[in-house]
Amino acid sequence: MRSKTKKLINSFKYAFTGIKTSFKTEQNMKIHILIMILVILAGIILKIDALDWIILIIMISLVISAELFNTTIETVVDMITKEKNEKAKIAKDVAAGAVLVLAIGSVIIGLIIFIPKILNLIK
Repeated sequence: MRSKTKKLINSFKYAFTGIKTSFKTEQNMKIHILIMILVILAGIILKIDALDWIILIIMISLVISAELFNTTIETVVDMITKEKNEKAKIAKDVAAGAVLVLAIGSVIIGLIIFIPKILNLIK
């Protein structure tokens, strides 16, 4: 029983270490975290409803997860090949593109949620 508990605790430890490492080493992760904080503050200030919170939490989780996957792909590709390789470049570019698509979609969703709230404040 203790061994299973220790493995579970270690798996969480490793996961948090991965997130922390990504934050320390990846500029885009820092940007995503900063935007996450700003979105959360805006949600609190504008008193968004529960459904909007659910949508924002899902989108934030997806973008952060996509950035973690992108970092993983880039790291593995860099481990496999040091010299220029067109397929390695494609893998890294496509992974980065996936994050960009998700981030753009998240921005659009955020605007759909926040613009009406901001316009109501102005009225």
